[in-house]
Amino acid sequence: MSTQPSTVFLLMVGGQIESAEFPEFDDIYCKYCFHHGPDWLITSGLEEGLTQITKKSRDDRQQFVWNFPLDITFKSTNPYGWPQLVIHAYGFNAFGSDVVRGYGVCHVPITPGRHTMRLPMFVPESSSLLQKFTSWLLISRHPEYVDPKVIAQGEGREVTRVRSQGFVTVSFNVVMKDMKKLGYDVIPSEVSTTNIPENVGMQTQTLES
Repeated sequence: MSTQPSTVFLLMVGGQIESAEFPEFDDIYCKYCFHHGPDWLITSGLEEGLTQITKKSRDDRQQFVWNFPLDITFKSTNPYGWPQLVIHAYGFNAFGSDVVRGYGVCHVPITPGRHTMRLPMFVPESSSLLQKFTSWLLISRHPEYVDPKVIAQGEGREVTRVRSQGFVTVSFNVVMKDMKKLGYDVIPSEVSTTNIPENVGMQTQTLES
């Protein structure tokens, strides 16, 4: 049986949402999701998830530690719409309601190997003093995005007022397969690639003669 040439490449992403820095707050948890282009399909893993609630460490670092695992595999025919990781952190206000503490986004690294990123987080700001006063009256509610994935898109963001607030540290373990066969060279020539079985991330079928 002849081997047909590959028509897709695979991107396998593991890693962790490791920790965060929000010195002014306590009791933080994160939600995450992946945003990608129309040609990308998820073959295994979770596209979105929710971490546990954690308290700030009592040492000088004052970090929130989750070490929450990430595990997802994509397939695509071209790099357009390369996956992005969107993280939105939440805490509790004085009334016990969920309040957004920060939004952050980054592209999945485009080279294989282990990568660590420190994402700057931000929160939307009310566009006027009247809106700030109204949100304060409504049980200290703050502006939030209806769809957090909007921060992974450029359209419409130029009119959004935001304020920096905190950092989140994320680690990635990236493995790619068949990108060179489709003409995409993202690996330096001096770096050896890992041999991956042909059926990783793909459904296999048993053919009877």
